[in-house]
Amino acid sequence: MTHIPFAQIDAFADRPFAGNPAAVMPLDAWLDDAVLQTIAEENNLSETAFLVADNSGAADYELRWFTPATEVALCGHATLASGHFVLTREPPRDGVTFRTRKAGLLSVERDGAGYAMALPAYSPPPSALPGLRAALGVEGGETFHHPNGYDLTMLDSADAVRTLTPDFRALAALGNTLNIVTAAGDDTDIVSRVFAPAAGIDEDPVTGSAHSVLTPFWAERLGRARFTAFQASKRGGHIDCELLGDRVVLRGRCVTVIEGRFTL
Repeated sequence: MTHIPFAQIDAFADRPFAGNPAAVMPLDAWLDDAVLQTIAEENNLSETAFLVADNSGAADYELRWFTPATEVALCGHATLASGHFVLTREPPRDGVTFRTRKAGLLSVERDGAGYAMALPAYSPPPSALPGLRAALGVEGGETFHHPNGYDLTMLDSADAVRTLTPDFRALAALGNTLNIVTAAGDDTDIVSRVFAPAAGIDEDPVTGSAHSVLTPFWAERLGRARFTAFQASKRGGHIDCELLGDRVVLRGRCVTVIEGRFTL
């Protein structure tokens, strides 16, 4: 039998049962992709993050993320959770870097009681996106698309974002994209919800990668580089967002809720 260390970490949360849970599992070497996918399916969380020490010298660790259904190109909350996992076990370190297969080099650094995570910035241009409004169950709004797999719909109020009820089957039929719905916020600068039914996640609790899109999008509209965000899922989570050139810096906290070992 093989035993793999396992931690379940609530990211973008300052208490248990908030934010977005991710599994973090360090490996001695990469397992077969089918095994990684089966482990993620067994964990049944939005993401399972796998870490392997990076022998290339480019970063501290290699990092990959799997939903219960597929491997993804970028996952923010599981990157934040991975940074928390490493830094809580190595107190002298102030930061950690990750080499990824499709999102380049990512970093997580200590930031007061939490962390600051640097991700790529994806600015989405306007796009018609036929069928998206009907699948989301909304009328009106502006739609945008980034070719890395992000659809964004801007509505006219935070209440419209909070109360929408998507048709998840119809959304999944549109393709494996991350569907972001956003508006100006009420008690934060912006509010959003995020859906990915084609990846096995009807509604994601708090989505770091979505804020790779939301940060440049709203920085332009708000006229400032730093602002506050709330993802209005059932669990919910606050994110401090800042645009720094071609990078997005997201700040938040993490809470470890489960530690143990996974047996193969």
